[in-house]
Amino acid sequence: MTYVITSTCIDVKDGICQKVCPVECIYEGGRMMYIQPEECINCGICVSVCPVQAIFEDVDVPAEEQAFIEANAEFFGPAVNGWGSPGGADAKHVSALDVPLVRDFASGRVR
Repeated sequence: MTYVITSTCIDVKDGICQKVCPVECIYEGGRMMYIQPEECINCGICVSVCPVQAIFEDVDVPAEEQAFIEANAEFFGPAVNGWGSPGGADAKHVSALDVPLVRDFASGRVR
């Protein structure tokens, strides 16, 4: 299991989740933060600090947010950044890119 960032993070990117993550598995995209699923150790600290309740354990992601499970993984794949598992968020792993689901997300609806 892993944690997943969902739609309420879009255009918010508070970043406190990234600051408290002990393994630095939360990375910044253009419109939202993403959790690298292979690096997440399931500690849940990020959940406790998220001001917009955007983070869920993958098995608890609400039905209407299920697409964000794949979106978090897709962000690190060849179609978006190609980073794979970078081993920790740092200045060179900040991106202006997003997965299509997030890029096209507007007014609470995916186009």
